[in-house]
Amino acid sequence: MSKWFSPLWLVLLAGAIPSLGWAQAVGGYAAGCQFDARALPAKGPGFYVIRGSRERFYGQPALIDYLQTLGKKVEQAQLPPMLVADIARERGGPFASGHRSHQTGLDADIWLRSPPKPPHPRRLENISAVDMVNHSLYILSPQFTDRQRQLIALAAQDPRVSRIFVHPLIKQAMCNTYGQAPWLNRLRPWFGHSSHFHVRLHCPAGDKHCEPQPKVAPGTGCGSELTSWIRDKSGALSSKAPGKPYRPVLPEQCQGWVKP
Repeated sequence: MSKWFSPLWLVLLAGAIPSLGWAQAVGGYAAGCQFDARALPAKGPGFYVIRGSRERFYGQPALIDYLQTLGKKVEQAQLPPMLVADIARERGGPFASGHRSHQTGLDADIWLRSPPKPPHPRRLENISAVDMVNHSLYILSPQFTDRQRQLIALAAQDPRVSRIFVHPLIKQAMCNTYGQAPWLNRLRPWFGHSSHFHVRLHCPAGDKHCEPQPKVAPGTGCGSELTSWIRDKSGALSSKAPGKPYRPVLPEQCQGWVKP
């Protein structure tokens, strides 16, 4: 066998070019890309993909497995099927508009509303969000029920989850319901998440090009940290004018791979 086709060369190439047929998340959640992504099916046990024409339903195998596993748990719990929105583009990288994250195939948005009836493709394509917060009174709306609590709890208990972003009032409701549950610290208060929650997985084992976030602090996060979010409504009330599309500097492995 020629030295150019030796196993050693394949190993060296694998470290330099993460696109030879195996999945990898590269870079950070807000500045990265993905290789060998998987598409989440349009529907499955316990879930539907919405707004599929955007083609933002690609993720790393760990995330696709997480969502399908969660869907089965949702079905077993006899909850309405969950609605999966943005995951990532097939090659990852920044969206033309919207999120700054969702670039490495490890983020997914799950809406808190129930699916339309009947859930045919046209309805799922043009579906509207349902806000779970009455922002004028700064309280949860009647639409936020035990069904939403159960869905978030099921989503948070998987050890692959790094954090789940929810509105501070939703975090407060989860703390009030689940007390000292150890997975509560994965629920991170963040404004802008009143109609959906945002799941973020840890970097998969072996993905040396994936940049993890710092670990979440110990404890449930239901004390003084949450209180500060509840008291400071400036983030909830502020509105930013649309700016230029977010275009971060991507890792070297992503440059030339990610389409504009």
